[in-house]
Amino acid sequence: MTRRTAPPSGWQPPAEAELDGRPIALAPLATEIADRYFADYPDDLERYGDLARAWEIHDTHYLLAWALGDVAGYVELERQVSWLARILEAREFPLDHLAGNLLIAADVVTARVAGSEPVAERLRAAAALVRSTPSFH
Repeated sequence: MTRRTAPPSGWQPPAEAELDGRPIALAPLATEIADRYFADYPDDLERYGDLARAWEIHDTHYLLAWALGDVAGYVELERQVSWLARILEAREFPLDHLAGNLLIAADVVTARVAGSEPVAERLRAAAALVRSTPSFH
């Protein structure tokens, strides 16, 4: 019996987060990250079908919000990414894709959000953490 992937449900991801008191809309960033992600990992579209994009955008909203929250000092991005990696690994999702997503997010944030280098640094560090996960190899 094959378990079918369900659409994102439960708590909706945050629509925005703050950087130095400025609201940052997450949807445009998550959409651009998703576009780049699927250019790099088109096999996810085949593997997950129509739900691939919904999950990519959903999870990326959270990753961005956690990274921005980490810079503000009220979220630990690496802790949250470790939690997400365990869930994704249990679902047999390739962790190298998560690491790739974090690196793409760092590039997009740097290009689109002024003063976001600390956010990008945290995203890159989280990617390195995922890549250092023993099951990654």
